[in-house]
Formats: sequence, structure tokens, C-alpha cells
Amino acid sequence: MRRSLSAGPSGGVRLVPDVLAAAVVVLVFWAPPTLDTASPARQTAGWALAAITGLAMVSRRRFPGAATVAAAIATVSGNALGVCQDPMLAVAWCLYPLAVARASRTRLPVLVLACVALSLAAVTGVPSSNMTGLGQRAVVAVAAVSVAWLLGTMVGRGIAATRETERARVQLEVARDVHDVVGHALGVISAEAGVTRGLADAGEQELRDSLAGIELHARRALEEVQVLVRGLRSAPPPVTRLSSVVDTTRAAGVDVRARITVDEQVEDAVGAVVLRIVQESLSNVVRHAAGAPCTVDVHEAGGAVVVRVRDRGPGAAGRQHTGFGLAGMSERAQLVGGTVTWGDHPGGGFEVNARLPVRGGGR
Repeated sequence: MRRSLSAGPSGGVRLVPDVLAAAVVVLVFWAPPTLDTASPARQTAGWALAAITGLAMVSRRRFPGAATVAAAIATVSGNALGVCQDPMLAVAWCLYPLAVARASRTRLPVLVLACVALSLAAVTGVPSSNMTGLGQRAVVAVAAVSVAWLLGTMVGRGIAATRETERARVQLEVARDVHDVVGHALGVISAEAGVTRGLADAGEQELRDSLAGIELHARRALEEVQVLVRGLRSAPPPVTRLSSVVDTTRAAGVDVRARITVDEQVEDAVGAVVLRIVQESLSNVVRHAAGAPCTVDVHEAGGAVVVRVRDRGPGAAGRQHTGFGLAGMSERAQLVGGTVTWGDHPGGGFEVNARLPVRGGGR
């Protein structure tokens, strides 16, 4: 299974907007009133509080809670001392990642309160004589904090929903793989056990050989399930394992004639679908057409991988389908932009046909 991974921005690149925002806030809202004050003590306090605010804005991604609290205390203290005119923009900047992180835990009353506060800020009138003073800063502060919290909550919930969708997709893929691997192994083991039980006069060595084959197939299935669960990347390309699936089915007593000419360099995602379609088709032969000869044909034609698996058994009328295997094949093919059809063959038996793009155009 191949999953595309998009590399996110590095820590240094992500830090650039925080540094720029901190510089703007300090230079615009802290520097002018701090420089204008005549008190050396207030100037010292102003620069110290400005440094705390800038540091909080830069470190907001790593410590969103502490950064928000520090920026709020510094901004309120600076406004009280008359060395700051920031309308809580630094606090809003630090609050955004905190809202993203806590989006799933934010209750509806909190969101309603933020919406009400934003609405009141939007309709509140500030006298023209106080447009540059405390009244305007209070209105802008309420609006900025409310917008930061609402926007962060919305983005956080969107990220959580995307992660949940991806988790469900991965679980579905693993479930399909486990179904195919375990179903094929159990079908072969059941067939071998049935053949062995039918040999009333079998010798000890023959019984030992049959049990050894059952053990081998069980061990292979367990190893393959472990590879799926652990997500190992060192597994061989899926198309190279087709011959092993065919050999396992032959060991179960099925006469399989195989022609596999597909390029081993085919994309892993497509190769995995080819492998699972062949595996599930042969498992159905073992379950529903025991003893019937079977042909497997996998080749490339017209830029696509063509898969045909046909048995000479009783056809669809003699089968009891649960729907999971055939539906799983169809879902897999759709993921890479291919199609799968199945049904009775005009010449007798049951046939599965699949056509998949070589490079997998579904993702």
C-alpha cells in the first residue's frame, strides 16, 4: 500500500509569520507610547513588557496556553501604564492556535458567547472623540479575541474531521487486506484439512506432510497480517507475490494454470489491488468450486493491467456470497481508478475480470 505524504513547512519557515507579526505589534503599538513617556521607569517597564509580548507571539505554536496568558498580562499591564496601545491583537494572535488545539473540547455555550461578543462589538458605536482612545481599543479587542477563538475552533474541528476521515479510510483498507489474507489462508487450510481427512488409509508420513503444509500456510498468513498491521515498507512489490498466491492455491488441490506477464515495476498501489483481486478470486474457487480447474491471466494491455480469473465450476448458482469479498474487490479497483466485473462465463464456470490503470489514477 502506498500513501502519499506531503511534507509540511519546516519549523523555521513557520516561525517567519510569527516573528513578523511580533515586530509589527511591538513597533506600532508599543514603541511610540513607550518612547513618548517621560518616566525612565515606565520606559523600562514598557520595553520589558513589549519583549514579553513579542516572545509570547513567537512561541505561540509550542506553548499556546502560556503564550496567551503572558500576552494578555503584558498587554493589560502596558495599557494600564500608558506604554501600550495594542487592542489585544497580540492576545488574539496567541489565542488562535490554542483554539485550534482545544476545538474538540469547546462547548456550544462558549461559541455562542463568542458570537454574541463579536456581534456586540460590531454594532457598538464609539464616540468620535474617543476613536483613538480606550473605547475603540476595547471594541477592537473584543472583536479580535472573538474572531480568533471562533476561527481557531472552526479550523481545529475541520482538522479533526479530516483526521477522522483518514483514520476511517486506513481502517477500511486494513480490514480489506486482513479479510483477503485471512480468508485466502483459511480457505486453503480448510481444503487441505478436508483432503487429509478423506484419506482413510493415509500413512504417517503423508499425514505429516499435509500438516506441514497447513502449518506453512498459517504461518505465511500470520506474517502477512503482521506486515499489514505494522505498515512495513520493506515488503516486496505486490506483483512479485502473485506466484506465491497461485502456488498456495495449487497446494490446496486446485489445478491452476497461470499466465502472469505484468511488469514488476507497476505502481505498488495498483499491484496491491491486483494481488488482492487474484487472492480473493482464488479463495472463492477453493470455497465454491473445489476440484474445478482454474486459469489466472494477468497482463498489461493498452496502458492498463488486465486481470482474469476463471474457474470451470458450477458458476454463480452454486455460490453463497456474503458480499464482503466481491464488494472489497470493487472498492479496491475504484480507489485506483479501475473496474471489476464478475459473473458466469458463457462457456461455463465463474469469471472475474478487472481492468486497472498502470499508474493508479484514483488518488
